[in-house]
Amino acid sequence: MLVEREEELQTLLKAIETARAGHGQIALISGEAGIGKSTLLSAFRVSTLSSYPELRWCSGNCEALFTPRTLGPVHDMGEALGDDVIKALHSDTGQTGLYAAILHALETHEASILIFEDLHWADYATLDLLKFLSRRIGTLPVMLILTFRDDEVGLEHPLTQLLGDLPGHCTRRLPLQTLSANAVCKLAESRGHSGKQLFTITNGNPFYVTEMLASNTPSGFVPASVKDAVALRLAQLAPQDRELLERISVLPRAPSHHFLEALLGEAQLDLVSNCVNSGFLVEDGLTVRFRHELTRLATFDRISPAKRRAYHAECLKTLMKRGDRIPLDQIVHHAAGALDSEKVLEFAPKAARAAAAAGSHHEAAAHYATALKYVNEAEPELAAELYESWAYESALADHFEDEVLDARRHAITLWRAINRPDKVGHNLQQLSRLHWYRAESGEATRYADQAIRVLEAIPASSERAMAYSVRSQLHMLNDKMDEAVQWAETALSIEAENPDMEVRMHALNNLGTAKVFRNNPDGLQHLKESLALALTHGHHEHAARAYNNMGEYAVEFRNFDLAKRILQEGLAFDTEHDLDAWTRYLSGRLAQLRLDQGRLNDAITIAEGIVSLEEHSLLSCLPAQQVLATARMRRGDADAETLLKKALADAIATDDLQHIVPARLALIEWACMSDFPDQAAEHMSRLLELSSNDRHPWNIGMRSVWADRLGLKPPQDRINDLPEPFILELNGDYLDAAQKWEALGLPFETAFNLMRARQQDSFQKAIGLLEAMKAQPALKKLHTMADQAGVKLESASQKRGPYKAARSHPLGLTAKEQSVLKLICEGLANKDIADKLSRSQRTIEHHVSSVLGKLSAPNRMAAILRVQSEPWLIEEPDGKQ
Repeated sequence: MLVEREEELQTLLKAIETARAGHGQIALISGEAGIGKSTLLSAFRVSTLSSYPELRWCSGNCEALFTPRTLGPVHDMGEALGDDVIKALHSDTGQTGLYAAILHALETHEASILIFEDLHWADYATLDLLKFLSRRIGTLPVMLILTFRDDEVGLEHPLTQLLGDLPGHCTRRLPLQTLSANAVCKLAESRGHSGKQLFTITNGNPFYVTEMLASNTPSGFVPASVKDAVALRLAQLAPQDRELLERISVLPRAPSHHFLEALLGEAQLDLVSNCVNSGFLVEDGLTVRFRHELTRLATFDRISPAKRRAYHAECLKTLMKRGDRIPLDQIVHHAAGALDSEKVLEFAPKAARAAAAAGSHHEAAAHYATALKYVNEAEPELAAELYESWAYESALADHFEDEVLDARRHAITLWRAINRPDKVGHNLQQLSRLHWYRAESGEATRYADQAIRVLEAIPASSERAMAYSVRSQLHMLNDKMDEAVQWAETALSIEAENPDMEVRMHALNNLGTAKVFRNNPDGLQHLKESLALALTHGHHEHAARAYNNMGEYAVEFRNFDLAKRILQEGLAFDTEHDLDAWTRYLSGRLAQLRLDQGRLNDAITIAEGIVSLEEHSLLSCLPAQQVLATARMRRGDADAETLLKKALADAIATDDLQHIVPARLALIEWACMSDFPDQAAEHMSRLLELSSNDRHPWNIGMRSVWADRLGLKPPQDRINDLPEPFILELNGDYLDAAQKWEALGLPFETAFNLMRARQQDSFQKAIGLLEAMKAQPALKKLHTMADQAGVKLESASQKRGPYKAARSHPLGLTAKEQSVLKLICEGLANKDIADKLSRSQRTIEHHVSSVLGKLSAPNRMAAILRVQSEPWLIEEPDGKQ
């Protein structure tokens, strides 16, 4: 009986109509345990079976295992989705093969409904799949229904991030509310109970209401909790029925009839029928489950610890008889429940490796964590492997807490005890990387040096080569490019004798980056080779790193043509492969490009989109954070000083020149524009203290010209090696310097040199540039300088560009193109877009072609994916520049 859910049911029925037309929909059904999510789905299915016989129903459940079953719901759906999906689930093709098989199954069927129930228990591989599907839902004949308990999903829950990333235009949120007092009264009175009292006891929770009515308890009885209600009903059962429920309550997933027969014996199967008849269990096709999960939990809670261990042990024994078909996650769950250390140590690492192969690193880490509970009973070699494997999987899952570092140290101690210096060196090297991710460069360097000392004491190997390459990387990140080149070349020479493709692409990346940042053009070829190897061999993270370093070089060395191409290619690649951290970092570089181009609002829009994301590491968002602070400062925003100081504090925490120098320079600019000469001089003094370690020609140039602008004597070392615009400004050739900056495409630097020329025409041209950028503090400074020079100025009349919206959009989309892009993301075909915008289909085809070109998207799906990753691309311009 469906009560007070008619509106939600109608929403689902409307959504399936849209999905059947090829415009996929997502429905989120949320609420506390027992709120009626499954009941609503049952009513929805009944309402659609006769009307839409072509619908394919695929349903899967997440389960409350100690460690969630990797891709559990997909395994449940395998038979409905077809043989290709089943094969992909059991093959070694990994994520790519499975995703392709599922996508093909959905694209080639007339219409499908995919139901993922109880996502609050979902494994990370399942959440990754849902993220993948949600980004493509707009063009699929699919309705995706997700249910979860919202009271078990907090801000830190991994499901929260997925829910925030879902495309709003096709997502329908159905938070189920408790039943009203009026509804409860009607239900209670139909069964001869006091509705008012029942509502007080249950607060309108449908499960509590149903349980109380089913128990047929006296109206004056008030249970303290649902456990009391369930316990009351259990007490009314025959002892053998009650024991049966207790035995199977340790099973977090619905067991099959076959498994129950193996567990209980054929003679006790009649007891299952008794429990079905009493309303505790439900036969659901090939499986048997508790009618409500709360009933199972309440039953489980009342079992003594000794009985729990015994019941887990008998489930474990039954599972072990299945031979090759042993479900590893369930084996680990029951072994842990039975306190069977031998089985945990045997099967938890196997389950972890299987989860990692499926791309579910959180689950892999959880399995290793289960094994570590019994690490004292493991042999030293196994114990060391458990510590280092847990640390590795935890780091891949974006965890760099102290416990992860401690695990590496435990592994080092154990490997030393059994005389394995190669393993000691490997773990020291990994400790170095962990500290670098934590922005602790001093510790990173210390452990990198220790790894090298250990590995140099044994014959050369790929481990030693990678240790050298990691040392090269650390030098490169600290702008010690000569040292970076030496270490990278040494790593490559060892790799030539001990071939290892990952070492090669890592070292080539370091070598190329170090060279290009010292104006050596050979470095670009090394970077391209590293990228090609990574793409060819499917090393996505190394490819992302190559795109990142090339993009950073192009932006910082003001090669904007190269920057545009690499940033577009890199962002498309990172988005396609769900490399979120790299997407954020590279988006920060795109924001830097827009800042340098004088497009302040575009830079702010992109940077805010990155900084506002909830889960991110400090390093991945530093570029965007610095751009946001600088752009707001140039626009004259009130919060600029606070943002600039926070950017500097975070940069100092990294102890990394590539972040510290721009943060100091931005504060110098702010102090200069705000007429705080003492603060400007203080920051310049701090910056000059770093000069001996900084050989970045563009950093040196910026530092030198700002010293000159403040009336200080700039450092004379390497001054002749600076890029030409800096030399011209330092020599007082401001108009020539302005011309060079203009040719490079940097309007702010152009305007500043025009201001320094202190001529009527130069002031006037600078006004035009600064007004176009809405750079209010610089405009105020200009007028002060003009007054001091006795020059009278007029406000520049700005020429209208091709379209105002195109100038305000980060990628130059016109207003009409922005409208077209939004409709593409809603899954509309060209004809539908033409109808909606009242334009000819040919005109829309031209707009779509232009949009795809500006997004560097080969097709509509790639455009949708990019917008999913960079939502600011379809946000309305603020029009307040």
